Amino acid sequence: MAARSWREAKEIADREGAELVFHNYDTKEYGACSRDTTFGCFVKGEFVEERCICMPATFSSEELEKKEQAFLADNPGWAD
Repeated sequence: MAARSWREAKEIADREGAELVFHNYDTKEYGACSRDTTFGCFVKGEFVEERCICMPATFSSEELEKKEQAFLADNPGWAD
């Protein structure tokens, strides 16, 4: 199930018992997942990974937002 924010992703994780929440920068979606989830698609028979930030669902939505902003500040150009 796709979400539009860390808050919605956290609600999904809490409801479904998922251990992680994510923000997929390539699909612009947020959501909940397990540790063995991979993000990507096949292009001409080759798997291409998508850029995602995954964090434990135990963080509050405010903590998730702060950690995402810190990651982006420490890694300029990553989300471009």
